[in-house]
Amino acid sequence: MDAAAERFAGQSIASIFLYTHEAHPGEHYPHLTSMEQKARHAAALRDVYGLQRPIWLDSLDGAAHRAYGSMPNMTWIFNRRGVVQYKAAWTDVTSVVEALQHLLEIKKQRKERSTLAPFPIQRLDYRPVDREAFYRGLARNGPKAVDDFNRAFPPP
Repeated sequence: MDAAAERFAGQSIASIFLYTHEAHPGEHYPHLTSMEQKARHAAALRDVYGLQRPIWLDSLDGAAHRAYGSMPNMTWIFNRRGVVQYKAAWTDVTSVVEALQHLLEIKKQRKERSTLAPFPIQRLDYRPVDREAFYRGLARNGPKAVDDFNRAFPPP
């Protein structure tokens, strides 16, 4: 996502990472109990993954996370008026880039004085799954995170 954010930054598009909570707490990154701890976890996330985008912290009780769907890895795109232009239950860079390209094309058409009427759409998209990378992330959180996940979702 950082590469996509950089690609579109010169086109008046900003990107942030909203750090909500530990989806799979473990011994190394336990359940959050303070904003100071949350800030440390967010800084570690930035360092481990080399994130370049600004990281904003949700409140400790997760108010923003709840307000915007409570899914673990959502993406939202808003226009300058705060109107939702895109919402995905999972962050997939290919889908996000396609949406941004589409929105920039709409902006171009409006500048050319095209008459446009908005309408909502819904589609099912697909993303690649890298179970090895996912489990490496779980392991970073600690053995408890791996055990809890395997109990909830037994491996095939």
